[in-house]
Parts: sequence; structure tokens; C-alpha cells
Amino acid sequence: MRIVIVGLGIQGRKRAAVAGSEVVATVDPAVPEAAYRTIEQVPVSDYDAALVCVPDAAKPALVRYLLTQRKHVLVEKPLLASDAELAEFETLARAGRVACYTAYNHRFEPHLVRMKALLDADTLGPIYLVRGFYGNGTARDVKLSAWRDQGLGVLPDLGSHLLDLFHWYWAPVTRTFEPWSCNREENRAPDHILFGASGQPAVVLEATLLSWRNTFQWDVIGERGSAHVQGLCKWGPSTFTLRTRVLPSGRPEEQVETLTRPDPTWALEYDHFKQLCRTGGTNLDNDRWVSRIFSDLEQPLTAKATV
Repeated sequence: MRIVIVGLGIQGRKRAAVAGSEVVATVDPAVPEAAYRTIEQVPVSDYDAALVCVPDAAKPALVRYLLTQRKHVLVEKPLLASDAELAEFETLARAGRVACYTAYNHRFEPHLVRMKALLDADTLGPIYLVRGFYGNGTARDVKLSAWRDQGLGVLPDLGSHLLDLFHWYWAPVTRTFEPWSCNREENRAPDHILFGASGQPAVVLEATLLSWRNTFQWDVIGERGSAHVQGLCKWGPSTFTLRTRVLPSGRPEEQVETLTRPDPTWALEYDHFKQLCRTGGTNLDNDRWVSRIFSDLEQPLTAKATV
């Protein structure tokens, strides 16, 4: 596989490290060490796939160009586009027999994979509540960035991961998400949001750039017990807790597993992408759902945002 890295920011460099010797070219208009300034400058015959790690607004045009050239595409999350654009990408990918994959690396986080298996097995019974929290302390980094402090801020940055996990666990999902709180404490764009959806299960999601200790939590509470993920491998340690309900009430039986290991998600996702390149296919249905949720949230979030 001959890979082009498009965008040499933090994510692009992570992708390049995982792809290693398969990287044949790099593209970035602002980084002097990049071999090319634009993707169009790279000879089409020189590469098979591109890993697109650029700001959100630039993604659709790059995806369209690459699919038109019959190249496999991995694009960093989120890929926000209209239904018409996503349908076009699907048609191009099918016609070119190439993969078009939007990367959500937390789907390869060991304890979140375990959560998926537990839910698929109906271990917890009917689910009453899903609660997700994702926080880091990057508010000042975002503020000093040339492009990151804009739009919906923390929602596409961290909130998209929470939405993707909910969709992965419960798709197909027909839900209306509502914003409950949106704040601009240190940034021009929202740096803290609280949003969710009523129904079964009820969903409460929170994302912030103002958590000075990096924090991830995913809680699922059901009729027969609950399951909890605390932490991600990249921050370590990461803990999975399974609690079995005691009736009529009482302290639940508890199983706890803690992992302390390097982050495996980038390499696992790259392997998944290469397999998808061999078989063809896309995850554009997920992008369609996430884009619709973003569209539904944009106006009310903007109206609720406080300084």
C-alpha cells in the first residue's frame, strides 16, 4: 500500500508514524518539510490511498478529488457534509471500487470494544441510561491555533466521538438530540457542551476543553446491571467495571479489569482501513447520521452559547 499523508498536524504525524515505510508522499501547504503543497501536485500513479488529516471545512473537496482519482481514502473525523455530498462520495467509491472511511479510533479502544460485545450479548437487559463524558485541557492550545477555535468548537473535536460511540452501539438510531448547555469560557467557539436525548435509553453527553486532567467516562445502566469505562489507554490506566444488580436492592457484584498499556487504536484502525481497501466499502451511513445531528444542534447550540 502506497500512502499519501495530507496534513502534517498532530493527527497527520500520528498517522504517518503508524503507516511507516508505506508513506510515499506528504502534503501540507504550511509545513516546509512536506513534499507537496497540494494533493493535485502528487502524481496520481505514485500512490494508492490517502490519509486526510486537515481542518473540517477542507475535507469534502479533498475526499471528492481522491475518490474521483479512484484512490482509497481515510479521513479524520468528523466528515461533515450534506446528504447529497455523502451520496456522491458513496457513488464514487462504489464506481471506483475503493474504500472511503471516516476514522473514529476509539472504536478500537479495548474496553469500548468489550462494551460493544456486552451490549450485543444483551448482558445488561433493557438499557435505561447512557452517559458519556470526554474532557481534556486543550482550551489554550485551541485558542492559539490558527484555525481550530471556530464553528462548534468542542462538539466536532470531542463530542463527535461520543456521538459515534452511541451510534456504533445502538444503530440504527432515530433520535432527536437537544443542547442543554453551551459555554465559551476561554474560547471564541464553544469549549464546553452538555447535550443529549430522551427516550430509551436516555442519553447524556458532555464534552469540554476545560478538564485540566484528561478524563473519559462511558456509563451504561440497564435492568440487570451496569457497565463503566473509565479512562483511555492513551492516558492510562483504563478500567472496565461490570456490575450485576442485586434484587430487591443491595451492593452489586462487581468485576473490574484495568489496562495499562500503550494506545493500540491507531495501529488497529490502520489495519482495519487496509482490510477495507482490499474489500471496498464505506462507513458513510455513520457520517450521514453524525452530520444530521450536527445540523440539528448547530442553531440551538449557537443560541445557547454564553461567554
